[in-house]
Amino acid sequence: MAATLIKDIQVVNEGRVFASDVLIKNDRIEKIAPVIDGLAFDYKEVNGSGLHLFPGVIDDQVHFREPGLTHKADIHSEARAGVAGGVTSYMEMPNTIPQAVTQELLEEKYQIAARGSLANYSFYFGATNTNLDELKKTDKSRVCGVKIFAGSSTGNMLVDDPKTLESIFSECDHLIAVHSENEEIIQRNLEIFKQQFGDNIPMKAHPAIRSIEACFTSSEKLVNMAKRNGTRLHILHISTAEELALFRNDIPLKDKKITSEACVHHLWFDASDYDELGGLIKCNPAIKEGRHKAAILKAVNDGTIDVIATDHAPHTWEEKQNPYLQCPSGLPLVQHPLLMMLDFYREDKITLEKIAEKMCHDPAVCFRVKERGYIREGYKADLVIVNLNQKYTVNKENIYYKCGWSPLEGHEFGASVVSTYVNGHLAYDNGVFFEDKFGERLVFGI
Repeated sequence: MAATLIKDIQVVNEGRVFASDVLIKNDRIEKIAPVIDGLAFDYKEVNGSGLHLFPGVIDDQVHFREPGLTHKADIHSEARAGVAGGVTSYMEMPNTIPQAVTQELLEEKYQIAARGSLANYSFYFGATNTNLDELKKTDKSRVCGVKIFAGSSTGNMLVDDPKTLESIFSECDHLIAVHSENEEIIQRNLEIFKQQFGDNIPMKAHPAIRSIEACFTSSEKLVNMAKRNGTRLHILHISTAEELALFRNDIPLKDKKITSEACVHHLWFDASDYDELGGLIKCNPAIKEGRHKAAILKAVNDGTIDVIATDHAPHTWEEKQNPYLQCPSGLPLVQHPLLMMLDFYREDKITLEKIAEKMCHDPAVCFRVKERGYIREGYKADLVIVNLNQKYTVNKENIYYKCGWSPLEGHEFGASVVSTYVNGHLAYDNGVFFEDKFGERLVFGI
């Protein structure tokens, strides 16, 4: 039996911050109490004085690039980076090579993760214009959801047939997660900039090409379609203030049929950052002017937006140096989302309790993740110890992404991740990884 007793730590959980001891036994949280002592078995004691304990972060949107694109990233490297940042569970996207658009190809990704993912894992099934019958075989208890690209992005998995979209929304009873942009508007805008700049489109044109209108019109259409069909819809990476009017915060998350996600880069960066960072922050949907990030953060705080994620999407440094038309979209983020939000906490923009809610509790509720996302007796021991007073500067030496770079390089965070437990296993501690045990496949259905 493996047991760990975390003593005298500040627990951040379910709307409270409180001093407690926490006992981990094997893979679960055994006991939470003000004082735990007199244990009649061997255990390791961890001094939590001056530290905070969060549930493990559940990231509902990552791209780990395996199979087929492993020169950029792979499941082992990126899950490892996530664990170093407190991400204990992730849900990965289907636009790999080959694309996860059959049940057999989807299961192959699960097999890869079982052999080398330090974090817990799930993988979306990818929708296309022609695989509805295969899509309907997806097991709701063992797969996080179905992914639709309603706007083009890396991997060219665009679902643009209106009849197919309607059929998926009316016949699929799984959660449908959507990349929401209007492809016709994007292509029209792109042609305008091509006529003006030729092959030398400036990177700062990206939010004008992948515009507010492209986002809003697509999301409005999808929300209306979902309402018409009773679909369980989850719209990913909201990037505009205008889209927020499509969502509600007057009912509990567990009762919502239509939910939404904010990504950390749309909260952190704005259009003024293109001058310095250029293609490093080119992503889809685009990072837009500052008013949007302020509105999105407000929507996170008031419950209009349901979860915070990363959309971790690494490319090589060389690929990101290309001019606009050849520069791929996406940026690596899975190692730093908790620290990014803790910087907002230091700026009084969000509370610790809200961070735990939107990064841990609500992803579990939104996706019906079984026995994770909370610090509760009997739940899986996915836990993160944080030092709110230990500064941490991002640099090449402490970036664990396979691509080896971050748009946050040089930034000094006010807090640091000390230790991460995955299913009770100490997976990361002060810069050292322990990879003698891997994560588990997520189970759904709470």
